[in-house]
Amino acid sequence: MATTRQPDAASNTEAMRRFFNPESIAVVGASATPGRIGYSIVDNLLSGGYQGKVYPINPSAGEVKGLKMYPSLQEAPGEVDVVIVAIPARAVPAVVPQAAARGAAGIVVISSGFAEIGNTALQEELVAAARKHNIRVVGPNTYGYYYTPMNLCATFCTPYNRKGGVALVSQSGGVGMAILGYSRSHQMGVSAIVGLGNKCDVDEDDLLDYFRQDPNTKVVAIHMEGLRDGRGFLRAAREITKTKPVVVLKAGRTSRGARAASSHTAALAGQDSVYDAAFRQSGVVRALTLEDLLDWARVLQMLPDPKGENVVIITGAGGLGVLLSDACEDFGLHLMSMPPGLDETFKQFIPPFGASGNPIDITGGEPPETYYRCILTALKEPQIHSLLIGYWHTLITPPMVFAETLYRAVKEAEEAGIRKPVVVNLAGDIEVHDAAQYLEERGIPSYPYATEKAAAALAAKYRSWRYSQGR
Repeated sequence: MATTRQPDAASNTEAMRRFFNPESIAVVGASATPGRIGYSIVDNLLSGGYQGKVYPINPSAGEVKGLKMYPSLQEAPGEVDVVIVAIPARAVPAVVPQAAARGAAGIVVISSGFAEIGNTALQEELVAAARKHNIRVVGPNTYGYYYTPMNLCATFCTPYNRKGGVALVSQSGGVGMAILGYSRSHQMGVSAIVGLGNKCDVDEDDLLDYFRQDPNTKVVAIHMEGLRDGRGFLRAAREITKTKPVVVLKAGRTSRGARAASSHTAALAGQDSVYDAAFRQSGVVRALTLEDLLDWARVLQMLPDPKGENVVIITGAGGLGVLLSDACEDFGLHLMSMPPGLDETFKQFIPPFGASGNPIDITGGEPPETYYRCILTALKEPQIHSLLIGYWHTLITPPMVFAETLYRAVKEAEEAGIRKPVVVNLAGDIEVHDAAQYLEERGIPSYPYATEKAAAALAAKYRSWRYSQGR
């Protein structure tokens, strides 16, 4: 297999800039027939709100969505930044010189039928043509990409336009659709969603270099089945994780998974221990499940950086405090030993049969004001750096009342210039879901029932933060 071309940094930056901010896009293989891939791509570009020029290319000409189709790329009336290709695989390499002649920065090859089915010769031919004509290739065997700041939906998958700071990258189309569904159901705003497919050229390191400089991206989440350029990834990851978190789900970590990855995208899965060491060295937060990858990306976008390691648990139920304590130890969080003076402060707010250590157990019979006083005190205390809140559903403090009370304390602290990571675990009847949604909409990660997920999310923040601080 031909290795990935390594352009100089300036050329790569310019190529990626044009990929994500194109003034014009040509679709080779456009179709006037609904249900065809070539039709869906044009439809998504137009209905998604992309404001640049779109040139549909099809030898039979005609129209699609009110746009004239041109019989060849050479006959498109203007310069082209990106060419999206959805034609039979054998015809794809011939598109490269045509795209280069139109000044394109690169092509996005939707077409399948390359190395993922053993047709390595055709993929090598595509890479050789790209090298010869100094043009970049995303794919082949990709679902395309999205870039919400440009209202760019260059894919045959469902559209997505909720803007935010998370860039999501995957090799698999199926995982890409899971990313879309999760993002929509959790109302997670994204800057980009990119399908890399077989990664014959454009790789994770190219995207990390771009996202590091992209003001619209705050967090990067990557699903990968293998790396073709390990050194390039390490270099790029070490740079971006100094300022922006990166979460990676490495598929194919077992022997059977590695074989499946090879047959899916021709990925070289490699030894999992090597990947694990590389991620640790480069400050990457490793997720072992797709749900964790997406959840942590969402949370890393929401939480401010802590100013230290001290985590305090405040709970309305002793049992939740025990579970949260176990989870904190499991995930490497440091539970603060409560200083005597501060311990006395919390004792002023809780009943004698509560517990004022860490966890702070205010017990279930307390009104909202007890939650408020304890949480606000913890937020204002410089020795406490992060909070895990364990809420227990009672009629004394119902779920939505608790949520409003917590948010009031967080807002009061913010108005005083204090921002700390706060993550919430809620236990109770079904009303806790509404309370969790209320808090999520206000930037406070909240988990009904799942104590371990709450602790794991905070731990992901800490792992990313420690690397950025050189720890």
